[in-house]
Amino acid sequence: MEAASDVGLYGLAVMGRNLALNILDRGFGLSVYNRSRERVDAFMAEHGAAYPRLVATADEREFVASLASPRRILLMVKAGEPVDEAMERLLPLLAEGDILMDGGNSNYRDTERRLLRAAERGVRFVGLGVSGGEEGARKGPSLMPGGDPEAWPVIRPFLEAIAAKVPSGEPCADWMGRGGSGHFVKMVHNAIEYADMELIAETYHLLRVYLKTSHDEMRTVFAEWNKGDLSSYLVGITADALGVMDEDGEPLVEKVLDSAGQKGTGAWAAAAALELGAPVGLLAEAVFARDLSALKDERVGACAVLGGPKAAPTGERHSMIEDLRKALLAAKIVAYAEGFLLLRRASVEYRWDLDLSRVALVWREGCIIRSAFLDHIAEAYRRESGLPSLLLDAHFKALLDQCMPSLRKVTARAIESGAPVPAFAAAVSFYDGYRSTWLPANLLQALRDRFGAHGYERVDRPRGETFHSEWK
Repeated sequence: MEAASDVGLYGLAVMGRNLALNILDRGFGLSVYNRSRERVDAFMAEHGAAYPRLVATADEREFVASLASPRRILLMVKAGEPVDEAMERLLPLLAEGDILMDGGNSNYRDTERRLLRAAERGVRFVGLGVSGGEEGARKGPSLMPGGDPEAWPVIRPFLEAIAAKVPSGEPCADWMGRGGSGHFVKMVHNAIEYADMELIAETYHLLRVYLKTSHDEMRTVFAEWNKGDLSSYLVGITADALGVMDEDGEPLVEKVLDSAGQKGTGAWAAAAALELGAPVGLLAEAVFARDLSALKDERVGACAVLGGPKAAPTGERHSMIEDLRKALLAAKIVAYAEGFLLLRRASVEYRWDLDLSRVALVWREGCIIRSAFLDHIAEAYRRESGLPSLLLDAHFKALLDQCMPSLRKVTARAIESGAPVPAFAAAVSFYDGYRSTWLPANLLQALRDRFGAHGYERVDRPRGETFHSEWK
């Protein structure tokens, strides 16, 4: 077969199919392959006539032979063993300088291992973070490539072409760094997504249960919030979801079982934070909240046994809704601050030299956490690349000064009334812990020295000197 296609796409599940159409719409010649031939045949039957540069291939050898050199292959298979299996089938067929891109939600450590495996064959491997879901894949996702830096000049025109664009025309695709940085950045994106969704869910909970707000009112509230500082994809689709009715005329969201699932990236981020010593309690609590929701049967049983407060809401209803808006905004800022703290820690530990301003720019369109203040985050890191925390940036500090009183009020009233708000509470705790000149860790160190002779530093001696005492 004559080598003609610009790109090869391996895997035609939902994301793969939508990315394939996106690639074809941008004028690239595309070869497709799937281990199940039925998916290739179905895709060709539906789209082959509309795209003359679409090539179907029957096996890996034909797939690789159909591509122009250096070959650019995008793997869109399930994360984990399927990626390794696809690599092992493709690597013997590839030549030095060819490029393999893994567009799945792979663990960054797997990506680093695959980089070394591909390098043994002279193949350049890229861990490609892809965000935006099915719609983003079709219309333009946010793309976060990282891995072999020699691959970037070759794949850059292709990735920028298929990526989402901001109104000024800039593509939401940029090189993250070496190693597993691309998939790490995507993992942190997902952790922020978890937190953002949990904060919205807690806000919905308080509107629904605490303020007895109707679904039509809640839809209006979220739609209005989406026009200001809280403008974001997730707030917008929350308003949409609250307006959908079931066949019986009742809100469809109320028919959904309150047991949430996850695909692992949020848990990976929490585990990575523990390894790196990054205090991202809000991001972790968002994962644990899903885990707790999954204990549906246990929760129903516990409800009949465990008591709780029955406090009624107080205060004027309109002002409470405004407090909820400010609380959500303040907690959302903390969630992003924690996410970028985790990125900064990883960048130093793994020597990735991440440009946090460019990370924020890549997330402005196409991805799930796109929001109005990502431009402000990018500007904050442009002004000060070594900014320790977004909380210290003048723009976000001003917003927090306005909104933290509401976050405290909302969190306190929720706890008093027995409404679980783990994400809101974690946001307050991080903010207060971060601004504290003193924390009770001195007692922790004394106890550690007492039972394990771990040693401690003294406030009246230079940092780095270690002491041990008898505490009996």
